[in-house]
Amino acid sequence: MTSSGGVSDPPSRSKRLQDRGLIGAAGLAGGLSALGAGLGFLRDLTIARYFGASADTDAFVVAWTIPETAAPLLMEGAMAALLVPLFSHELARKGTFKDSLGGVLVPLVAVLVGLTALTALIAAPLVGALAPGLADPRTAIMSVRVAALTILFFGLSGYLMASLRARNVFGWAASVYMAYNVGILAMILLLHRSYGVFSAAIGLAVGGGCMIAIQIPAFVRYVGVPRPTLRPPSELVERLSAFVPLAFYTVGRHGQVYVERFVGSLLPVGTISHLNYATKVGQIPMLLAFTVAMVTLPTLSRLAAEGAYDRLRSLVERTLRLVTFLIVPATAFFVAFGAQLVALLFERGAFNAADTAATGGILRIYSLGLLGQILVNVCVLALVAVPGRTWHPARAAILGLLVTAGIAVGATPAFGARGIALANALGVTVMALALLKSLPGRGVTFDARVLAAHFARCAAAAVTAAGLAYSVGGVAHGFLPGGRLGEIGVLVAGGITLTLGYVLFARLFRIAEAAQLLLVLRKLPSDLERRRRR
Repeated sequence: MTSSGGVSDPPSRSKRLQDRGLIGAAGLAGGLSALGAGLGFLRDLTIARYFGASADTDAFVVAWTIPETAAPLLMEGAMAALLVPLFSHELARKGTFKDSLGGVLVPLVAVLVGLTALTALIAAPLVGALAPGLADPRTAIMSVRVAALTILFFGLSGYLMASLRARNVFGWAASVYMAYNVGILAMILLLHRSYGVFSAAIGLAVGGGCMIAIQIPAFVRYVGVPRPTLRPPSELVERLSAFVPLAFYTVGRHGQVYVERFVGSLLPVGTISHLNYATKVGQIPMLLAFTVAMVTLPTLSRLAAEGAYDRLRSLVERTLRLVTFLIVPATAFFVAFGAQLVALLFERGAFNAADTAATGGILRIYSLGLLGQILVNVCVLALVAVPGRTWHPARAAILGLLVTAGIAVGATPAFGARGIALANALGVTVMALALLKSLPGRGVTFDARVLAAHFARCAAAAVTAAGLAYSVGGVAHGFLPGGRLGEIGVLVAGGITLTLGYVLFARLFRIAEAAQLLLVLRKLPSDLERRRRR
């Protein structure tokens, strides 16, 4: 088969090797991301233990909106979609991208410094707009002013991450969240007695600085020291026309969080915190699936630059299949064991049983939108990899935001915080469907019926495995002692049963990704041995 750009499609064996390489690279970066997520869990556990779900934590979570917005805009989303293709294209043409590297630095720093200063100056009206019903706006305003520094630090971190990813160096970029959470934890442990929850806000700024510090050695080694210049690359100006709609998409996509904070501030004290804790737990399985999407971006950009659209379409479809295979069982686990997981993780210190019930109920509903979230990420990466401006992501984000806001306003009076979680899940699902529909318009066609059938098989395997796991967990509960040990035993028994059952049923339902995963696991010891000998 010949692509539209005249490049022949690689044989099936090459595709299988590429799939294994994709899973392997995603596994490495995903492992480091998992370590960062583990530290993030420890961070959230520490916040919950010392401060619970209170007016103070609600105020801090509102300030946390700043780095939560900055991360997708300046590190993982819009910034990566702007710089990774820019660097990758120059690397493909010249064998280096130092011209772009130096030309981007000066205007980037200028914009970041300006945004940081502006956010600090308008902290008070910003808090009023985000959470008008907040019980403790003064703490939120102080925290926003400190958290504003994350705009500068995240932007510089995103610049370093994009350059490393363009060189196909994913491990160091994936380690930034380890550094970030170490900084936050250190400040909380050192300062919580003196500054209360404000210590966590200080930690946001310190953690942002640590993100930069941990990448600098790898950046110098694999990329080199940039030579700043006042002449930005011409392609940067061209790509900014694509960046602007993507930035609108990122803000619109994150608008769901703004809806959550706004409506949550009008509910009882602690609601914003419950929503935040549930979100943090729900995002953990997203790390591996999101890493799979991110490691494909340089390849997507190169294929688009070469005009190899058949290969690009094939890679996008296989990525959609792979992330669906990975995220569906995680949703099943949260629905089956969400409450027990929240109890085990958070119920101690200032976080009580009522907080557990509220957070666990939110998590079960919120997890229904996880597949939509990862499909949104993959679709956006595919859309921006193709040169040229596209407003499809921004339009989809606006549609999803309208759905989220409408359902939140309508469902919250009857269902409280669970209504907000339902609005989030349905809004992001609508956004994902809109983006999938827009892919063919950018030359990225795929067979929607095949993808839908793949999802149905994954869902059937996950539901069957979850039912079996829930039964095993119930049996284990009857034999295990009470307390923390019993909770751990139930979760371990249920998690192992669900994982093994999902892989088994996936094989029975002939899901190809299950066979690929098993092949990678079988080859892992020999691969590690070869690396050790080198």
